[in-house]
Amino acid sequence: MVMEVRLGDVVRLRKVHPCGGYDWEVVRLGADIGIRCRNCGRRVLLERRVFEKRVKEFLARGEPDGSES
Repeated sequence: MVMEVRLGDVVRLRKVHPCGGYDWEVVRLGADIGIRCRNCGRRVLLERRVFEKRVKEFLARGEPDGSES
């Protein structure tokens, strides 16, 4: 099953980033997920299945895209 990921979601990953931050914001969606570290601003692109394995929890959810209505 595919995890529902929205633009603007804030997630906590299982491993700490070298800067010391755990929290990331989703900035790009597609086959790859783009995330930005909320501590240092570093951007990383992960394959969707790798992203889904690394996510520990959602801290905040982004706005729904509106196409569901």
